[in-house]
Amino acid sequence: MKSHKFIDYTYLEIKSLIDAGCSAIVPTGCTEQQGPHLAVDFDTWFAETVALEAAEYMARCYNVRTLVLPAMPFGPTPEHRGFGSGYVNIPHSVHEQCVYFVLESLAEQGFDTIVVWRGCGEHRLKEAMDRFNAKFCPSCVAYLPPLPYHDIWCRVADPSVLGGHADSFTTTIALHRRPDTVRLDRIPSTSSREVDWNDPHLD
Repeated sequence: MKSHKFIDYTYLEIKSLIDAGCSAIVPTGCTEQQGPHLAVDFDTWFAETVALEAAEYMARCYNVRTLVLPAMPFGPTPEHRGFGSGYVNIPHSVHEQCVYFVLESLAEQGFDTIVVWRGCGEHRLKEAMDRFNAKFCPSCVAYLPPLPYHDIWCRVADPSVLGGHADSFTTTIALHRRPDTVRLDRIPSTSSREVDWNDPHLD
């Protein structure tokens, strides 16, 4: 495959890939505040980036063909309205319907396996997935994997640092993968206390 991006192909090429057994990944993102230091598209960018790298890995290691759709950039984010700017909020019911109809469109084209990869852990999509699978299974099955990010952070970093929105994990990923989008001078300082210089255990 020359690309894993759904949008890079013509409709006839997509049909040929489906006939050859290609599966699909649907990343869902959102547009919302990510602290004073990160761009508002982080969740959308990250979901699509992970999906594309997963598709490349599956092709390289398992000869599995996968097409990644463009990440859906909007989702339910009412808690971010209080920041006054930098968000697009759509109701949960609308978001769920959008995801459902994307899945339905893919099933109608002949995809038999679809994975929905969430860029935001607050996207509650189980009902949409259950409704889709009840209608289309076994000819097409959609999966909603649990997000592994907290477990990864606990393994490679400090489990005592609480995860959350625009947190150390998010900032670290952004600094590593697209540093130009990080406003270094606006990264919030961590809570700390003055060092006790009389502590005999200091190195």
